Amino acid sequence: MKQTTVVVIGGGATGIGILRDLCMRGIPALLLEQGGLAHGTSSRFHGLLHSGARYAVSDSESARECIEENAILRRIGKQCVEETEGFFARTPLDDPLFEAPWVKACERAGISVEQVDVQEARRLEPNLAPDLRSVYRVPDSCVDGFRLVWHNAMSARRYGGEVLTYHEVTGIRQDNGRITGVTAKNRITGETLSIECAFVVNAAGSWSGQIAHMAGLDVSVSPDRGTLVVFNHRFTSRVINRLHKSSDGDIFVPHGSITILGTTSTPTDRPDNTTPTSEEVLRLLQIGEPLFPDLRSYRILRAFAGTRPLYTPSNATGRAASRNFHIVDHHEDGLAGMASIFGGKLTTYRLMAEKMTDLVCRHMNVSAPCRTAEEPLVADPPQDTLRKAARYFPAHGVGLVAERLGDAFAEVVDEAAGASDNELLCECEMVSMTEVEYVARDPATHSLHDIRLRTRLGMGTCQGTFCSLRTIGALTERGVPLSLSPTENVRAFLQERWRGLRPALWSAQLKEIELGRAIYAATLNLDGARNEQEN
Repeated sequence: MKQTTVVVIGGGATGIGILRDLCMRGIPALLLEQGGLAHGTSSRFHGLLHSGARYAVSDSESARECIEENAILRRIGKQCVEETEGFFARTPLDDPLFEAPWVKACERAGISVEQVDVQEARRLEPNLAPDLRSVYRVPDSCVDGFRLVWHNAMSARRYGGEVLTYHEVTGIRQDNGRITGVTAKNRITGETLSIECAFVVNAAGSWSGQIAHMAGLDVSVSPDRGTLVVFNHRFTSRVINRLHKSSDGDIFVPHGSITILGTTSTPTDRPDNTTPTSEEVLRLLQIGEPLFPDLRSYRILRAFAGTRPLYTPSNATGRAASRNFHIVDHHEDGLAGMASIFGGKLTTYRLMAEKMTDLVCRHMNVSAPCRTAEEPLVADPPQDTLRKAARYFPAHGVGLVAERLGDAFAEVVDEAAGASDNELLCECEMVSMTEVEYVARDPATHSLHDIRLRTRLGMGTCQGTFCSLRTIGALTERGVPLSLSPTENVRAFLQERWRGLRPALWSAQLKEIELGRAIYAATLNLDGARNEQEN
């Protein structure tokens, strides 16, 4: 039996942001997540830090929220943001009558818009189509959703917040119309955990409807499925948007050495419907070609899909549904001590958390102000720590390690200094042994997949073909236990990678996967095939 004041359900950006805000205001809180942190939508999107320009015409309120939160996140979470800026480009296929109203709508929302000469735009981004009609510069940027969630978790922990991953909520207890507690199942051990609390915040994203149903409530939220394609080339240095009404496949977002094209929008009845298809990949390529004519010549690294929790009280679906966020106080439904939040975008997660925490504070008679817009998620590392780190980590990777580890950077550098070696396990993402071992020992880590989300191990060119085996071997040698056996860990890790590789098995990618199959299925017999002579 555990006891706390507030239980937050959902370990995405919104849930972890709420946990942070509650704890910063002095309210004891605990977060439950059915998988690892960033298990759902917060790790399955294009990584765009919206300027709001995409929504300026259709939803001016959402656009204004985006540009305001964009500026805040650049300040408090700069380790998670790459300030690339963005272009909105109109192709010959796009309606010219949309352009002028879009510019005026951006100006009304407070979004900086500057027209760029097409030839100048192509000088800055040589891979853009030569027949563009107009280009505008906007303050779009890129954000690492994995890192953002973990940095919020670090901040929440500093204020006493507790995070329990792989704990699936199985029941919400109430007495006389008031919340009294939550029951959760540990998905690793199978044990049942009972938690007494006075308030439950439902921030479970696409699963929020299921959580509400456990409490006998009904909320109008529907999962909407989106597929994205990852290219093994950074063929644009800026976020590139089609200048037209929001549609499928009209955003290109650079991240590190890759580019992501997204996304589709398809209603689904399953929040875990996250397996992409070849048909979706081919459709996205076709839609993206007016912006980048040579798109099919770039190697596809993988495809992935996620679901968005759309608020649908009017039964709207797809892009007709609101992209704004909504908070429901279930006191109005006859259940005191519970509220749900859904919709919105990762860009506005902090604002969403602030508004939900304001509601909880009103019920708790807490008057402490919100400080999440002023206090950085993690502090910048001292220069002497960076200089020390350069002796034990690849010099050109020190900045990446510091940004990934946040609060833990100095501790990991000290551990590297005391280690006999600091083997580089993942060359693509500059992930070394000391960083992996530190993350593996975190109570929230149970698998190679969890390590991947924290360190980006296996997200590069080889998609884990080499670093997965190397990593599990090194952890086994050092006696660092994970929940799965070494063989099962590698199998599960590669199987998850395979889900994203399968929809794009052609050209160079097909050669890569055949190499991986030769290594793991033939040489290492990972699938356990019996000798043919025994059959």
